[in-house]
Amino acid sequence: QVQLVESGGGLVQPGGSLRLSCTASGTIFSISAMGWYRQAPGKQRELVAAITSGGRTDYADVVKGRFTISRDNANNTVYLRMNSLKAEDTAVYYCKADGLWRDTWTQPFSSWGQGTQVTVSS
Repeated sequence: QVQLVESGGGLVQPGGSLRLSCTASGTIFSISAMGWYRQAPGKQRELVAAITSGGRTDYADVVKGRFTISRDNANNTVYLRMNSLKAEDTAVYYCKADGLWRDTWTQPFSSWGQGTQVTVSS
């Protein structure tokens, strides 16, 4: 099994910055993609940013130029640097990872973290 633990959320003023971290642990064989999603009250969960093991990135249009996703493959960790935060960025942010884990044989996994609250307010 693979577990994801997020950290770094909190309260920040509009225009401020935060960095989220997410580390995967368990009997991991490989992680192909890691990403960040968010869910605001009354809205569906949406993709914020994703990154492959090779470093290819993808961003939601609403965060392009403000957010940066990065990854430490050696430590199975993904980061989300959020700059110029706006009130509409307020949401619970979830980390997701997809890959293979090792049991008797390797099996695919797709795991979510527990979520971390980001609140942008003055």
